[in-house]
Amino acid sequence: MITKRIIPCLDVKDGRVVKGVNFLGLSDVSSPVELAKYYSDNGADELVFYDITASAEGRQLFTDILCKVASQIFIPLTVGGGINTVSDFDRVLKCGADKVSVNSGAIRNPDLIYEAAKLYGDQCVVISADVKRVDGVFRVFAKGGRENTGMEAVSWIKRCVETGAGEVVLNSIDTDGVKGGFDLEMLDAVCNAVNVPVIASGGAGSISDFTTLFKTLPKVDAGLAASIFHFGEVSIKALKEELKSNGIPVRL
Repeated sequence: MITKRIIPCLDVKDGRVVKGVNFLGLSDVSSPVELAKYYSDNGADELVFYDITASAEGRQLFTDILCKVASQIFIPLTVGGGINTVSDFDRVLKCGADKVSVNSGAIRNPDLIYEAAKLYGDQCVVISADVKRVDGVFRVFAKGGRENTGMEAVSWIKRCVETGAGEVVLNSIDTDGVKGGFDLEMLDAVCNAVNVPVIASGGAGSISDFTTLFKTLPKVDAGLAASIFHFGEVSIKALKEELKSNGIPVRL
C-alpha cells in the first residue's frame, strides 16, 4: 500500500515564511532556510515552497532563497509562485526543485501545462488550485486567492490533469488557516474527477484532522499544512505515529 505523505508548506513573502487566515492577515514566522532544514531533518516527506506574492506583483520567483532552501534539504521539493512560462520551470528546476507548481500562470495560458509536461514529464508538473465556494459553486481563484476567475474548479482541475499535470494541490480558501479540518467535500469532488495524486491543503488544526482526512477519503495521497507545524502545535513524528496506530500507512 502506498504511504500517505505529510508535507509542510512554506509560504514565502519578502524572504520570510508567513502565515495568514483565508489567505489574508499575514504574520511573520521564520527563515525559510532554517525551517526547511528543520522539516527535512524531522520526518517531512516532502516540502512545498510558495513565493506567495510573485504572481500578484508580476515578478519572477526569488531564486536566491530557493537555492539556499534546496541546498539544505534531502526530501522532494515542490516550488510555485510566478510560474508563467516554460523558462520559469527551467529556472526553478535548476535551483533544485523536483516539481513545479503552477496556478495563475496556467489560468493565463492553459497550454503551459502541456508544454511543461512534454519537456519535463508529467511527474514534474503540479496544478495548484486555490478554490473557494461562491454561491455554492467551487470557483478557481488566481493571484494568491485575490481574483475570482469565474471558472468552475473541478472541471478546470480535470482539464489540467488531462493536459499533463501529474499531481494536484487543492487549496481550500474557505478552510485555510481556520484549523477546523480539511475541506472534505471539495476534496472528494476533485478525487472523483482525476486519477493522479491529490494533496489536501487548508484547514489542518490537529492530528485528528489528518486521521479523519485519510480515513474518510482514502484517495487523498497527502496532507499539507503550515501553521500547526510552524508553531509547534503538531510534530510530524507524533502525527505519523498516530496515523500508523490508526492503520494509515506512513513512512516513519
